Amino acid sequence: MKDIDLKKTITVTSPLLPNLNDFDEMLKDIWNRKWLTNNGYYHQELEKALCLYLKVPYISLFTNGTLPLITALQALRITGEVITTPYSFVATTHSLWWNGIKPVFVDVDPLTGNLNPDKIEAAITPRTTAIMPVHVYGNPCDTQRIQEIADKYGLKVIYDAAHAFGVEVNGESILNAGDMSTLSFHATKVYNTIEGGALIMHDEATKKRIDYLKNFGFAGETTVVAPGINSKMDEIRSAYGLLNLKQVDAAIEARHQVAVKYREALQEVKGIRFMEDIPGVRHNYAYFPIFIDEEKYGMTRDELYFKMKEQNVLGRRYFYPLISEFSTYRGLESAQRENLPVAHRIADSVICLPMYHNLTESEVNRVIDQIRK
Repeated sequence: MKDIDLKKTITVTSPLLPNLNDFDEMLKDIWNRKWLTNNGYYHQELEKALCLYLKVPYISLFTNGTLPLITALQALRITGEVITTPYSFVATTHSLWWNGIKPVFVDVDPLTGNLNPDKIEAAITPRTTAIMPVHVYGNPCDTQRIQEIADKYGLKVIYDAAHAFGVEVNGESILNAGDMSTLSFHATKVYNTIEGGALIMHDEATKKRIDYLKNFGFAGETTVVAPGINSKMDEIRSAYGLLNLKQVDAAIEARHQVAVKYREALQEVKGIRFMEDIPGVRHNYAYFPIFIDEEKYGMTRDELYFKMKEQNVLGRRYFYPLISEFSTYRGLESAQRENLPVAHRIADSVICLPMYHNLTESEVNRVIDQIRK
């Protein structure tokens, strides 16, 4: 039995899945209604439920997590240059490129990996119109300082909160920061609708405009008010999302327990750094990144990564390489390595360990054993 367990691959993530029988009942209801998309019953119910759960005033559902970013930039009429982070998933910066906006990269905080507020002002030019930070791994950005800078220079703030489902600071949803925040409900996230996403806004008029934009710009049967796109969430994924919302708290707590075990086991391992919980923050334990100090640990990050892989323990070098290293962006002045020393150091040392709600104790121990070796 032990040999069989050792051969089993431990993946870096595993999706939260609703009860199949419950989902089947919802599918039967959808079949009876014969309304598969375009603001149907389950779509409306999920928007209401998510507003309550996430403690946000207005939310608009999308078919994935990238389209809310693209749409937010359109809705706020962002142009010119936007200050953002190189330490994120490529969708963050791609959304700017698709809108004809020039991304301006600034370095990140060495402890959180989030956009460093100390670096923002020096990057502002007359063409700067907005700041797009990311709550990396679900750890909240310094939203107060970022907002102070934005207010000082008349800039909009759009948060990529793809990792930050359910994250709160002193009881307040992190999603209420800035002008808008976006979420991803991809299968790999803490909460998923298979594929999906959302945009959070502060007022009803903006909600109405976003809903127009995600449905071709239609404001009625014969009225188009803007050059919109088609990015609506369908009824099947909305129903799936309603079921997953019922069990996401239990999943987050299970992830929390995995994080506790990792921290207890790895705190004495030389050359391994990990992130601690932040006081006053309700974390969602979306990821568990560790950072390898080659000299103290005795091997490089990549050596450990591939040795784990040989033993069927799959980590992820997330985020590596930096967005600024990809061919689309590396020619930008702000993408040059000397401008982003902290981001490069983090990207070159990170491994995200397996983290999900149904990770077993024996699997956690296998992961820990590989790192201790």
